[in-house]
Amino acid sequence: MTLSTADIIKLLETRATRQYGREAVSQLEHALQCAQLAEQAGEEDTAVVAALLHDLGHLIAAQSEQRPDDEQKTDDLHQYIAIPFLRGLLPAAVLEPIRLHVDAKRYLCATVPSYWASLSPASQRSLALQGGAYSPAQAEAFMAQPFAEVAVRLRRYDDLAKVPQAITPDLGHYQQKLEALALNP
Repeated sequence: MTLSTADIIKLLETRATRQYGREAVSQLEHALQCAQLAEQAGEEDTAVVAALLHDLGHLIAAQSEQRPDDEQKTDDLHQYIAIPFLRGLLPAAVLEPIRLHVDAKRYLCATVPSYWASLSPASQRSLALQGGAYSPAQAEAFMAQPFAEVAVRLRRYDDLAKVPQAITPDLGHYQQKLEALALNP
């Protein structure tokens, strides 16, 4: 079942108001900060919307309601969960960076020596559940995929988007971008 833009906004307004794992922000604050960072970096609207929606799978996944991330024994695969709900509504330029943003963390851990230490404790814990750093061959294969570079930039915004009480545009600002990109509003 494909979500509508109204469904997505409702999910963000109602289910994203809780704390984002063990971070000091809500899931909505994280999403808005991530989108703002992408926008400030001059990203295309497809990347800005991908930044806004990259963790939508957490809101859909049943496991995310049951346990804090540091108590999870397996990865919830949130990067994949949202895709079937968004396919048919948004273009690949939005969907693929969402799908690849966890792999981008694994890539950065493999290729940037200081990257792992820069992750929040929650991101370090989830990395272990997500398979750890890539091997050199896996990192090369990752970067050969379409939208991998966008996913790496999205990952960087994701890492920075955890600032308590940051001032961001409201959800309505990004709703306009989401609606403009919708293939089938």
